[in-house]
Amino acid sequence: MAISEKPLSGILVIDLTRVLAGPYCTMILGDLGAEIIKVETPGAGDDARHFGPFLDAGGEKSAYFVSINCGKKSLTLNLKTERGAGVLADLIAKADVLVENYRPGTLEKLGFSDRRIKELNPSIIYASVSGFGYSGPDSTNAAYDMVIQSFSGLVSITGTADGQCVRVGSSIADIVSGLYTTIGIVTALFRRGRSDDDRGARIDVAMLDSAVSVLENAIARYQTTGKVPGPLGSRHPSVTPFDAFDTSDSTIVIAAGNDKIFRSLCEVFARSELADDPRFATNAQRTEHHVELKAIINASLASETTDHWLEAFGAADVPCAKINTVKDLFDYEQIKARNMLVGVEGEADFKIAGSPVKFRGEGEETTRTHAPALGEHNLQILGELLGYSQADIRELHTSGAIA
Repeated sequence: MAISEKPLSGILVIDLTRVLAGPYCTMILGDLGAEIIKVETPGAGDDARHFGPFLDAGGEKSAYFVSINCGKKSLTLNLKTERGAGVLADLIAKADVLVENYRPGTLEKLGFSDRRIKELNPSIIYASVSGFGYSGPDSTNAAYDMVIQSFSGLVSITGTADGQCVRVGSSIADIVSGLYTTIGIVTALFRRGRSDDDRGARIDVAMLDSAVSVLENAIARYQTTGKVPGPLGSRHPSVTPFDAFDTSDSTIVIAAGNDKIFRSLCEVFARSELADDPRFATNAQRTEHHVELKAIINASLASETTDHWLEAFGAADVPCAKINTVKDLFDYEQIKARNMLVGVEGEADFKIAGSPVKFRGEGEETTRTHAPALGEHNLQILGELLGYSQADIRELHTSGAIA
């Protein structure tokens, strides 16, 4: 199937981001067809370039960096020099989108206030993603994912049933804020396309806000019950049985989201009377008596293997799953069918996550363009995009503006 022109083809994004939240946003924009120019500090580049594990013995090619920067173009630029700042100004004037994840105020100190950016390009969509946002008493504080997960309350509801709190296993605060920034940018592009005045936008996304927004029903539970939510292990706080259960050889997850599914579940392991038991007849009753119910289900499942129960519950249309490891994903046919592990150009036997956004009836790439070497596209960007002469580029090198 032919690959159609991507929805954001022709959109130029200047990417001043590093590590995860910002690069995750620009990765998605790139997947959707935008051209991403990643501006990096000469000599060092994005901090993520130095995070292991590495794809080469010399520690020069970070697998972490590759996983979220494929297809971008790298320009090394010292924004603390007058000439380097001049190059950025020229890029902003040509761009559709500017994305940065500095602490609030950092870009202004480099000479790029909101007002100046708007003067350079009145229609630009300028998006910032930071730990605490551009307002409030904590706005200029440093932030990492673990800090934000903790401040947001997310860590307090994640952990074992005996009360041990842990961080979510992926950097969810970074990732969710990257997603929200993408939504804001795409929405602003849509509005700009319909606007008579071709207006831009100023987008302010905070990691803390983003993490709070995904607390799901914890906020509602606190207000309606007066109880402070805590960690519950694998169990859902208000749907039962919705938990991990032990089979004869491992653990299986069962999600019985309504009374009909619960009855089917009971019939599979020949305990249909449980569906009419006063303790378990409704979801509210099952949740109240979740300890007794879990013990009964565990005892019933102990006679057979996980594979047996997966097949039996699947035939009865009871939502269930084995707990896959990351290794299991590489052999999972559903993941293969959806192209959710794709190769990287020039990196034999190395795969990264594919794009979950599928356009039905249009082809998709099964191999990503390589992640850029530091400054790989300096000459292309300066010469072809900005129209600088070879003498201009030599002067930029001499002045230390680029490397």
